[in-house]
Amino acid sequence: MLRPVRRAGAVAGLLALAAVTAFGGPATAAPSKLKSPSQAMADAAKGGPGSPGGLKVVADGLNNPRGIGFGPDGALYVAESGSGGTGRCITSPEDPEAESCFGRTGSVTRITRHSQQRVLTGLPSLAEDGVAASGPVDLGFSGWTGYLLIGNPGGDTGTREGIGPGAGRFGKLLKVDLRGIRSVADFPRFEEDNNPDGGDPAQGGVDSNPNGLLVRKGARYVTDAGGNDLLKVDHKGRISVVAVFPPRLVPAPPGIPDLPPELPMQAVPTSVVKGPDGAYYVGQLTGFPFPPGGANVWRVKPGHDPQVFKGGFTNIIDIAFDKRGRLYVLEIATGGLLNTPPDELPVGRLVRVNKDGSTTTLASEGLNAPGGFVLGHHAAYITNNSILSGAGQVVKVAI
Repeated sequence: MLRPVRRAGAVAGLLALAAVTAFGGPATAAPSKLKSPSQAMADAAKGGPGSPGGLKVVADGLNNPRGIGFGPDGALYVAESGSGGTGRCITSPEDPEAESCFGRTGSVTRITRHSQQRVLTGLPSLAEDGVAASGPVDLGFSGWTGYLLIGNPGGDTGTREGIGPGAGRFGKLLKVDLRGIRSVADFPRFEEDNNPDGGDPAQGGVDSNPNGLLVRKGARYVTDAGGNDLLKVDHKGRISVVAVFPPRLVPAPPGIPDLPPELPMQAVPTSVVKGPDGAYYVGQLTGFPFPPGGANVWRVKPGHDPQVFKGGFTNIIDIAFDKRGRLYVLEIATGGLLNTPPDELPVGRLVRVNKDGSTTTLASEGLNAPGGFVLGHHAAYITNNSILSGAGQVVKVAI
Protein backbone atom coordinates (compact mmCIF):
# COMPACT_ATOMS: atom_id res chain seq x y z
CA MET A 1 0.00 0.00 0.00
CA LEU A 2 3.02 2.27 0.11
CA ARG A 3 2.33 4.57 -2.80
CA PRO A 4 5.28 6.91 -3.45
CA VAL A 5 4.53 6.55 -7.16
CA ARG A 6 1.54 6.54 -9.46
CA ARG A 7 -0.90 3.70 -9.14
CA ALA A 8 -2.00 1.52 -12.03
CA GLY A 9 -5.38 0.74 -10.65
CA ALA A 10 -6.68 -2.62 -9.70
CA VAL A 11 -5.24 -5.61 -11.32
CA ALA A 12 -6.20 -8.53 -13.26
CA GLY A 13 -9.28 -10.22 -12.60
CA LEU A 14 -7.98 -10.65 -9.26
CA LEU A 15 -10.82 -9.09 -7.56
CA ALA A 16 -9.40 -5.79 -8.47
CA LEU A 17 -6.28 -6.14 -6.42
CA ALA A 18 -4.59 -2.79 -6.04
CA ALA A 19 -1.44 -2.51 -8.07
CA VAL A 20 1.35 0.01 -8.05
CA THR A 21 3.44 1.73 -10.52
CA ALA A 22 5.41 4.40 -12.11
CA PHE A 23 6.91 7.58 -10.88
CA GLY A 24 5.28 10.88 -11.33
CA GLY A 25 3.09 12.51 -8.72
CA PRO A 26 -0.41 11.73 -7.52
CA ALA A 27 -2.15 8.43 -7.93
CA THR A 28 -3.40 7.94 -11.45
CA ALA A 29 -4.03 5.30 -14.10
CA ALA A 30 -1.49 3.19 -15.94
CA PRO A 31 0.26 4.88 -18.90
CA SER A 32 -2.32 5.44 -21.62
CA LYS A 33 -0.30 3.63 -24.30
CA LEU A 34 -0.83 0.37 -22.42
CA LYS A 35 -4.02 -1.44 -21.62
CA SER A 36 -4.31 -2.47 -18.01
CA PRO A 37 -4.08 -6.25 -17.61
CA SER A 38 -7.69 -6.49 -16.56
CA GLN A 39 -8.89 -4.38 -19.50
CA ALA A 40 -7.07 -6.73 -21.84
CA MET A 41 -8.87 -9.63 -20.21
CA ALA A 42 -12.18 -7.82 -20.47
CA ASP A 43 -11.67 -7.54 -24.20
CA ALA A 44 -10.79 -11.22 -24.33
CA ALA A 45 -13.99 -12.05 -22.50
CA LYS A 46 -16.01 -10.68 -25.40
CA GLY A 47 -14.52 -13.43 -27.52
CA GLY A 48 -15.52 -16.23 -25.16
CA PRO A 49 -13.76 -18.12 -22.41
CA GLY A 50 -11.95 -20.59 -24.62
CA SER A 51 -11.34 -24.29 -24.12
CA PRO A 52 -10.56 -25.83 -20.74
CA GLY A 53 -7.99 -28.05 -22.46
CA GLY A 54 -7.51 -31.42 -20.75
CA LEU A 55 -8.93 -30.26 -17.42
CA LYS A 56 -12.06 -31.87 -16.05
CA VAL A 57 -14.82 -29.32 -15.54
CA VAL A 58 -16.83 -30.02 -12.39
CA ALA A 59 -18.86 -26.77 -12.34
CA ASP A 60 -19.52 -23.96 -14.79
CA GLY A 61 -21.71 -20.91 -15.33
CA LEU A 62 -20.07 -19.15 -12.38
CA ASN A 63 -19.70 -15.38 -11.99
CA ASN A 64 -16.11 -14.31 -11.32
CA PRO A 65 -15.29 -17.36 -9.13
CA ARG A 66 -12.40 -16.83 -6.73
CA GLY A 67 -11.70 -18.65 -3.45
CA ILE A 68 -12.75 -22.29 -3.02
CA GLY A 69 -12.81 -24.72 -0.11
CA PHE A 70 -14.40 -27.84 1.32
CA GLY A 71 -17.22 -27.42 3.79
CA PRO A 72 -17.93 -29.59 6.86
CA ASP A 73 -20.40 -31.58 4.74
CA GLY A 74 -17.69 -32.54 2.25
CA ALA A 75 -19.06 -30.33 -0.53
CA LEU A 76 -17.05 -27.71 -2.40
CA TYR A 77 -17.95 -24.07 -1.79
CA VAL A 78 -16.96 -21.24 -4.14
CA ALA A 79 -16.92 -17.50 -3.48
CA GLU A 80 -18.28 -15.70 -6.55
CA SER A 81 -17.50 -12.01 -6.89
CA GLY A 82 -20.64 -11.60 -8.99
CA SER A 83 -21.23 -9.54 -12.11
CA GLY A 84 -21.92 -6.06 -10.79
CA GLY A 85 -25.37 -4.76 -11.65
CA THR A 86 -27.55 -1.84 -12.62
CA GLY A 87 -27.08 0.14 -9.42
CA ARG A 88 -24.91 3.16 -8.83
CA CYS A 89 -21.81 3.39 -11.03
CA ILE A 90 -18.40 4.79 -10.19
CA THR A 91 -15.25 5.41 -12.16
CA SER A 92 -13.68 2.02 -12.79
CA PRO A 93 -10.69 1.19 -10.57
CA GLU A 94 -9.00 0.01 -13.77
CA ASP A 95 -9.89 2.67 -16.34
CA PRO A 96 -10.70 6.33 -15.54
CA GLU A 97 -12.73 6.52 -18.76
CA ALA A 98 -14.98 3.57 -17.86
CA GLU A 99 -17.57 2.87 -15.18
CA SER A 100 -18.06 -0.03 -12.82
CA CYS A 101 -21.59 -0.55 -11.55
CA PHE A 102 -22.99 -1.98 -8.35
CA GLY A 103 -25.36 -4.87 -7.83
CA ARG A 104 -26.16 -7.58 -5.31
CA THR A 105 -24.92 -10.38 -7.56
CA GLY A 106 -22.13 -11.76 -5.33
CA SER A 107 -22.80 -15.27 -4.10
CA VAL A 108 -21.55 -18.59 -2.76
CA THR A 109 -22.08 -21.78 -4.73
CA ARG A 110 -22.15 -25.33 -3.28
CA ILE A 111 -20.91 -28.14 -5.51
CA THR A 112 -21.32 -31.88 -4.98
CA ARG A 113 -20.83 -34.83 -7.29
CA HIS A 114 -24.44 -34.53 -8.42
CA SER A 115 -25.43 -30.89 -8.00
CA GLN A 116 -24.42 -27.23 -8.23
CA GLN A 117 -26.46 -24.63 -6.35
CA ARG A 118 -26.05 -21.04 -5.15
CA VAL A 119 -26.68 -21.24 -1.43
CA LEU A 120 -25.94 -17.63 -0.52
CA THR A 121 -26.91 -14.72 -2.76
CA GLY A 122 -27.49 -10.97 -2.62
CA LEU A 123 -23.90 -10.10 -1.74
CA PRO A 124 -22.23 -6.89 -2.98
CA SER A 125 -20.55 -6.83 -6.38
CA LEU A 126 -18.99 -4.09 -8.52
CA ALA A 127 -17.95 -4.70 -12.12
CA GLU A 128 -17.54 -3.17 -15.54
CA ASP A 129 -19.76 -5.16 -17.91
CA GLY A 130 -19.54 -8.11 -15.55
CA VAL A 131 -15.77 -8.49 -15.92
CA ALA A 132 -13.11 -8.47 -13.17
CA ALA A 133 -15.68 -7.94 -10.41
CA SER A 134 -15.04 -6.92 -6.82
CA GLY A 135 -17.09 -8.92 -4.34
CA PRO A 136 -16.79 -12.16 -2.34
CA VAL A 137 -13.21 -13.38 -2.72
CA ASP A 138 -12.56 -16.19 -0.25
CA LEU A 139 -14.22 -18.39 2.35
CA GLY A 140 -13.52 -20.89 5.09
CA PHE A 141 -15.18 -22.89 7.84
CA SER A 142 -14.81 -23.47 11.56
CA GLY A 143 -17.07 -26.42 12.20
CA TRP A 144 -20.44 -25.51 10.77
CA THR A 145 -19.77 -21.77 10.96
CA GLY A 146 -18.74 -20.19 7.69
CA TYR A 147 -16.59 -17.12 7.13
CA LEU A 148 -16.76 -15.09 3.93
CA LEU A 149 -14.28 -12.42 2.87
CA ILE A 150 -15.49 -9.54 0.69
CA GLY A 151 -12.98 -7.57 -1.39
CA ASN A 152 -12.86 -3.79 -1.46
CA PRO A 153 -13.18 -1.93 -4.79
CA GLY A 154 -11.64 1.27 -3.42
CA GLY A 155 -8.58 1.87 -1.30
CA ASP A 156 -10.38 3.23 1.76
CA THR A 157 -13.94 3.38 3.09
CA GLY A 158 -14.90 6.27 0.81
CA THR A 159 -15.74 4.20 -2.25
CA ARG A 160 -18.27 1.94 -0.56
CA GLU A 161 -19.81 4.88 1.27
CA GLY A 162 -20.20 6.69 -2.04
CA ILE A 163 -21.96 3.72 -3.59
CA GLY A 164 -24.55 3.59 -0.83
CA PRO A 165 -25.87 1.37 1.98
CA GLY A 166 -25.89 -1.79 -0.12
CA ALA A 167 -22.12 -1.57 -0.46
CA GLY A 168 -21.44 -1.55 3.26
CA ARG A 169 -20.06 -5.10 3.30
CA PHE A 170 -17.20 -4.38 0.88
CA GLY A 171 -13.85 -4.92 2.59
CA LYS A 172 -15.28 -6.91 5.50
CA LEU A 173 -15.10 -10.40 6.97
CA LEU A 174 -18.56 -11.90 7.40
CA LYS A 175 -19.63 -14.68 9.74
CA VAL A 176 -22.37 -16.96 8.42
CA ASP A 177 -24.31 -19.35 10.66
CA LEU A 178 -27.85 -20.24 11.64
CA ARG A 179 -28.28 -16.81 13.23
CA GLY A 180 -27.66 -15.08 9.91
CA ILE A 181 -24.87 -13.03 8.38
CA ARG A 182 -22.95 -10.42 10.33
CA SER A 183 -19.74 -8.46 9.97
CA VAL A 184 -16.89 -9.34 12.32
CA ALA A 185 -14.02 -7.22 10.91
CA ASP A 186 -13.66 -4.09 8.75
CA PHE A 187 -10.30 -3.97 6.97
CA PRO A 188 -10.54 -0.63 5.15
CA ARG A 189 -11.44 1.01 8.46
CA PHE A 190 -8.45 -0.66 10.13
CA GLU A 191 -6.22 0.53 7.30
CA GLU A 192 -7.43 4.11 7.67
CA ASP A 193 -6.84 4.05 11.41
CA ASN A 194 -3.47 2.27 11.40
CA ASN A 195 -1.83 2.29 7.94
CA PRO A 196 0.59 -0.52 8.90
CA ASP A 197 2.99 -0.13 5.96
CA GLY A 198 3.21 3.62 6.34
CA GLY A 199 2.01 4.62 2.90
CA ASP A 200 1.59 8.32 2.21
CA PRO A 201 -2.16 9.06 2.24
CA ALA A 202 -1.61 11.92 -0.21
CA GLN A 203 -0.22 9.42 -2.71
CA GLY A 204 -2.96 6.80 -2.37
CA GLY A 205 -1.12 5.10 0.48
CA VAL A 206 -4.23 4.24 2.50
CA ASP A 207 -5.29 1.19 0.53
CA SER A 208 -7.11 -1.94 1.65
CA ASN A 209 -8.24 -4.88 -0.48
CA PRO A 210 -8.54 -8.10 1.56
CA ASN A 211 -8.06 -11.14 -0.64
CA GLY A 212 -6.95 -14.30 1.17
CA LEU A 213 -8.54 -15.98 4.21
CA LEU A 214 -7.30 -18.68 6.57
CA VAL A 215 -9.75 -19.88 9.24
CA ARG A 216 -8.15 -21.35 12.37
CA LYS A 217 -9.62 -22.24 15.74
CA GLY A 218 -10.07 -18.99 17.65
CA ALA A 219 -8.69 -16.73 14.92
CA ARG A 220 -8.92 -15.79 11.26
CA TYR A 221 -5.96 -14.62 9.16
CA VAL A 222 -6.34 -12.32 6.18
CA THR A 223 -3.91 -11.11 3.53
CA ASP A 224 -4.65 -7.50 2.59
CA ALA A 225 -3.37 -7.10 -0.95
CA GLY A 226 -3.80 -3.34 -0.85
CA GLY A 227 -2.30 -2.93 2.62
CA ASN A 228 0.66 -5.26 1.96
CA ASP A 229 0.14 -7.03 5.26
CA LEU A 230 -1.03 -10.18 7.02
CA LEU A 231 -3.70 -9.50 9.62
CA LYS A 232 -5.19 -11.54 12.45
CA VAL A 233 -8.81 -11.31 13.56
CA ASP A 234 -9.42 -12.73 17.03
CA HIS A 235 -12.65 -14.23 18.37
CA LYS A 236 -13.90 -10.78 19.35
CA GLY A 237 -13.27 -9.29 15.92
CA ARG A 238 -10.17 -7.35 16.96
CA ILE A 239 -7.65 -6.91 14.15
CA SER A 240 -3.88 -7.00 14.71
CA VAL A 241 -0.87 -6.97 12.38
CA VAL A 242 1.07 -10.22 12.00
CA ALA A 243 3.47 -9.07 9.27
CA VAL A 244 4.08 -6.27 6.78
CA PHE A 245 5.60 -7.09 3.40
CA PRO A 246 8.01 -4.46 2.08
CA PRO A 247 8.33 -3.09 -1.46
CA ARG A 248 11.48 -3.76 -3.41
CA LEU A 249 13.22 -2.16 -6.36
CA VAL A 250 12.89 -3.90 -9.72
CA PRO A 251 13.97 -2.92 -13.26
CA ALA A 252 11.56 -0.66 -15.11
CA PRO A 253 9.72 -2.38 -17.98
CA PRO A 254 10.80 -1.48 -21.51
CA GLY A 255 8.64 0.61 -23.80
CA ILE A 256 7.27 3.08 -21.24
CA PRO A 257 8.90 6.51 -21.53
CA ASP A 258 10.15 8.70 -18.68
CA LEU A 259 10.67 5.92 -16.15
CA PRO A 260 13.78 5.64 -13.99
CA PRO A 261 15.92 2.51 -14.34
CA GLU A 262 14.31 0.96 -11.26
CA LEU A 263 10.86 1.17 -9.68
CA PRO A 264 9.59 0.31 -6.18
CA MET A 265 7.31 -2.73 -6.59
CA GLN A 266 4.66 -3.49 -3.99
CA ALA A 267 4.35 -6.95 -2.49
CA VAL A 268 0.55 -7.40 -2.94
CA PRO A 269 0.04 -10.52 -0.76
CA THR A 270 -2.84 -12.64 -2.02
CA SER A 271 -3.02 -15.85 0.03
CA VAL A 272 -2.12 -17.38 3.38
CA VAL A 273 -1.86 -20.93 4.71
CA LYS A 274 -0.35 -22.58 7.76
CA GLY A 275 2.61 -24.78 6.96
CA PRO A 276 3.58 -28.16 8.39
CA ASP A 277 6.15 -26.42 10.63
CA GLY A 278 3.50 -24.22 12.25
CA ALA A 279 4.60 -21.03 10.45
CA TYR A 280 2.36 -19.05 8.11
CA TYR A 281 3.11 -18.93 4.41
CA VAL A 282 2.02 -16.06 2.18
CA GLY A 283 1.97 -15.86 -1.61
CA GLN A 284 2.37 -12.54 -3.42
CA LEU A 285 0.96 -11.29 -6.69
CA THR A 286 3.49 -8.42 -6.90
CA GLY A 287 2.57 -4.95 -8.07
CA PHE A 288 3.47 -3.16 -11.29
CA PRO A 289 5.42 -4.09 -13.40
CA PHE A 290 4.49 -7.68 -12.44
CA PRO A 291 7.85 -9.11 -13.51
CA PRO A 292 7.97 -12.78 -14.53
CA GLY A 293 9.78 -14.70 -11.82
CA GLY A 294 9.40 -11.83 -9.37
CA ALA A 295 6.85 -13.33 -6.95
CA ASN A 296 7.80 -15.04 -3.69
CA VAL A 297 6.26 -17.29 -1.10
CA TRP A 298 7.04 -15.77 2.28
CA ARG A 299 7.43 -17.64 5.58
CA VAL A 300 5.99 -15.74 8.52
CA LYS A 301 6.72 -16.52 12.14
CA PRO A 302 4.74 -14.15 14.38
CA GLY A 303 7.05 -11.68 16.09
CA HIS A 304 9.70 -11.93 13.37
CA ASP A 305 10.24 -10.27 10.01
CA PRO A 306 8.87 -12.30 7.07
CA GLN A 307 11.47 -14.32 5.17
CA VAL A 308 11.43 -15.51 1.56
CA PHE A 309 10.76 -19.27 1.56
CA LYS A 310 10.74 -19.83 -2.20
CA GLY A 311 11.06 -17.39 -5.09
CA GLY A 312 10.95 -17.44 -8.86
CA PHE A 313 7.16 -17.48 -9.31
CA THR A 314 4.98 -15.09 -11.29
CA ASN A 315 1.79 -13.42 -10.07
CA ILE A 316 0.79 -15.87 -7.33
CA ILE A 317 -2.92 -15.99 -6.58
CA ASP A 318 -3.13 -18.94 -4.15
CA ILE A 319 -0.99 -21.49 -2.27
CA ALA A 320 -1.55 -24.69 -0.25
CA PHE A 321 0.32 -27.57 1.38
CA ASP A 322 -0.57 -31.22 0.90
CA LYS A 323 -0.54 -33.87 3.61
CA ARG A 324 3.08 -34.72 2.75
CA GLY A 325 4.16 -31.15 3.47
CA ARG A 326 4.71 -30.19 -0.16
CA LEU A 327 3.86 -26.65 -1.28
CA TYR A 328 1.55 -25.99 -4.23
CA VAL A 329 1.49 -22.60 -5.95
CA LEU A 330 -1.15 -21.24 -8.34
CA GLU A 331 -0.13 -18.44 -10.71
CA ILE A 332 -2.84 -16.33 -12.31
CA ALA A 333 -0.57 -15.23 -15.18
CA THR A 334 2.56 -17.31 -15.71
CA GLY A 335 3.87 -14.97 -18.40
CA GLY A 336 3.26 -11.89 -16.26
CA LEU A 337 0.15 -9.70 -16.17
CA LEU A 338 1.79 -6.92 -18.13
CA ASN A 339 2.63 -9.34 -20.95
CA THR A 340 -0.87 -10.69 -21.51
CA PRO A 341 -1.99 -9.97 -25.10
CA PRO A 342 -5.03 -7.69 -25.32
CA ASP A 343 -7.17 -10.36 -27.00
CA GLU A 344 -6.44 -13.19 -24.60
CA LEU A 345 -6.93 -14.24 -21.00
CA PRO A 346 -3.72 -14.79 -19.05
CA VAL A 347 -2.63 -18.41 -18.84
CA GLY A 348 -1.84 -19.58 -15.32
CA ARG A 349 -0.30 -22.73 -13.92
CA LEU A 350 -0.34 -24.97 -10.88
CA VAL A 351 3.13 -25.84 -9.57
CA ARG A 352 4.30 -28.24 -6.88
CA VAL A 353 7.47 -27.50 -4.93
CA ASN A 354 9.17 -30.83 -4.27
CA LYS A 355 11.07 -31.71 -1.12
CA ASP A 356 14.42 -31.11 -2.87
CA GLY A 357 13.33 -27.58 -3.86
CA SER A 358 12.68 -28.43 -7.51
CA THR A 359 9.31 -27.61 -9.05
CA THR A 360 6.85 -29.63 -11.10
CA THR A 361 4.19 -28.03 -13.29
CA LEU A 362 0.96 -29.98 -12.80
CA ALA A 363 -1.35 -27.97 -15.05
CA SER A 364 -1.16 -24.96 -17.33
CA GLU A 365 -2.96 -25.44 -20.64
CA GLY A 366 -6.58 -24.42 -20.18
CA LEU A 367 -5.97 -22.55 -16.91
CA ASN A 368 -7.24 -19.11 -17.88
CA ALA A 369 -6.93 -16.48 -15.16
CA PRO A 370 -7.34 -19.05 -12.37
CA GLY A 371 -8.51 -17.56 -9.09
CA GLY A 372 -7.95 -20.08 -6.29
CA PHE A 373 -7.69 -23.76 -5.47
CA VAL A 374 -8.11 -26.40 -2.79
CA LEU A 375 -6.53 -29.84 -2.45
CA GLY A 376 -8.52 -32.97 -1.71
CA HIS A 377 -9.28 -36.50 -2.93
CA HIS A 378 -5.92 -36.74 -4.74
CA ALA A 379 -6.77 -33.70 -6.84
CA ALA A 380 -6.65 -29.94 -7.03
CA TYR A 381 -9.95 -28.13 -7.58
CA ILE A 382 -9.28 -24.78 -9.27
CA THR A 383 -11.53 -21.82 -10.03
CA ASN A 384 -10.99 -20.96 -13.69
CA ASN A 385 -11.92 -17.96 -15.87
CA SER A 386 -12.05 -16.16 -12.55
CA ILE A 387 -12.66 -12.72 -14.03
CA LEU A 388 -15.58 -13.68 -16.27
CA SER A 389 -19.28 -13.53 -15.54
CA GLY A 390 -21.26 -16.59 -16.56
CA ALA A 391 -18.18 -18.37 -17.91
CA GLY A 392 -16.42 -19.15 -14.64
CA GLN A 393 -15.58 -22.75 -13.88
CA VAL A 394 -14.25 -25.15 -11.32
CA VAL A 395 -11.84 -27.59 -12.91
CA LYS A 396 -10.24 -30.72 -11.46
CA VAL A 397 -6.57 -31.67 -11.85
CA ALA A 398 -5.28 -35.03 -10.64
CA ILE A 399 -2.20 -34.70 -8.45
